[in-house]
Amino acid sequence: MKANLEAGPGLQAGRREWAGLAVLALPTLLTSLDISVLYLAVPHLSESLHADSTQQLWILDIYSFMLAGFLVTMGTLGDRIGRRRLLLIGASVFSVASVLAAYSVSPQMLIASRALLGIAGATLMPSTMALIRNIFKDPKQMGTAIGIWFACFMGGMTVGPLVGGALLEHFWWGSAFLLGVPVMVLLLIVGPRLLPEYRDPNAGRLDLASVALSLAAILPAIYGLKELARNGVQPLPVAALVIGIAIGVVFVSRQRRLASPLLDLRLFANRNFSAAMGVMLMAGIVMAGTTLLSSLYLQTVQGLGPLNSGMWLLPQNIAMVVGSMAAPALARKIRPAYVIAAGLVIAGAGLVVHSQVPAAGGLPWLVTGLVLAAFGIAFPMSLTMNLIMGSVPPEKAGSAASISQTSGEFGVAMGVAALGSLATFVYRTQLGDHLPAGLPAGAAQTASQSITAALSAAQQLPGRLAGGLTEVARTAFTSGLNVVAAVGAAIFIGLAILSVTILRRTDQPAPAPDAAPDAAPAAERDVEPDLATVD
Repeated sequence: MKANLEAGPGLQAGRREWAGLAVLALPTLLTSLDISVLYLAVPHLSESLHADSTQQLWILDIYSFMLAGFLVTMGTLGDRIGRRRLLLIGASVFSVASVLAAYSVSPQMLIASRALLGIAGATLMPSTMALIRNIFKDPKQMGTAIGIWFACFMGGMTVGPLVGGALLEHFWWGSAFLLGVPVMVLLLIVGPRLLPEYRDPNAGRLDLASVALSLAAILPAIYGLKELARNGVQPLPVAALVIGIAIGVVFVSRQRRLASPLLDLRLFANRNFSAAMGVMLMAGIVMAGTTLLSSLYLQTVQGLGPLNSGMWLLPQNIAMVVGSMAAPALARKIRPAYVIAAGLVIAGAGLVVHSQVPAAGGLPWLVTGLVLAAFGIAFPMSLTMNLIMGSVPPEKAGSAASISQTSGEFGVAMGVAALGSLATFVYRTQLGDHLPAGLPAGAAQTASQSITAALSAAQQLPGRLAGGLTEVARTAFTSGLNVVAAVGAAIFIGLAILSVTILRRTDQPAPAPDAAPDAAPAAERDVEPDLATVD
């Protein structure tokens, strides 16, 4: 395999290709920055638009629902009509939707605008990753490019609270949405000049029935997972999850029968693709659950405000940026499987530290554990994406990118739901065993719901009982956080062993060969995408 890894002169990227990567970093940076900015803007826009609690949740959630629902469709659509074309269409729609969101006059208008932003966002992420796969022929350079892409994504998450805080301090809440407009306009201007066009000339027609089935499977499943994490086991989210899974089975069955499926299940026959996808999914589950509980710990146990809590999470994001840049450099000298495993071991060690966080004075433990975990997990997150993109033919790059990002969305939702439920179980068990004597039954029942409910109930009690309930609730919540971190550490160590076992013979992935001569990039063949392929 070593012979395949030496890139010939024709494979080396030049100044134009790296300039193209800078262009592709623009929507990547923006989409992640937009997510973190909104959390700061919600109190301001809710007051201005008179949004109730349900509407606030939909303003937050509708973007991720639409993003997750349309990723598979948009990734495959880019393979058919051209990735650059889809990227520029998405940038145009994103700009318009951003303006509509900024000047919304009602919660309903903002929810609709956010839904449109989610659909547009689904065109951006797979297109950028697929174009990176097509632009960088040399596997080592592709690894570096993906590391930079990932660093830009995390960079947006890092600076989001800072930029959002500055905007909201000097301007109205709509400025948080307008932030993306000049970025997208710049992409529309320079994108056609620097980005080549690629598409799969043999992709076939877009199966609209499969599109409908994918949406009917993904949207209820994501909704069910989010609601289970937020409100516990309730009939509606359970029913939504079951419906999503059932329709998903029908969707998969249809894909197996189609000559040109929306989701090419044959990609999973590649061992590198399947293993990398599994590592990415499990890592997303652990980190999503741990980060959510850490954020709650900062606010409920340490008593920090949302902005200060976000600031204490910044070192974690910075560590992930550093790790995502270091991983490709290490993988040039060491087999990716060992770099991935080393990262998972570091991340596991960080979560071991995290499992020792005390209820009082736990801030140094928490930040240290998160920094180690984030730095370590950046290794597999960066390199598994490289393995995924390098193990598929160029004409399937859009589909592969959309599958990996849909998996990421499910990983976040599953992590919040599963690990959040585990933490809740530990919290309720610990709380029930240590409630202060003389606590009214109503206050005890309220406190068992969540730590936020316990702190609210404590405010209605006299001094001794209030202090006792607050202390017990914070200790119980911290116990839940510790258990989740310990479980996460065990998962990471297990993943490290599996990575070495399955991927130990894999070097930097040589890009998979074209499936056929016709699969050459459209830009090289001077062939325009045929819009008739969309049926």
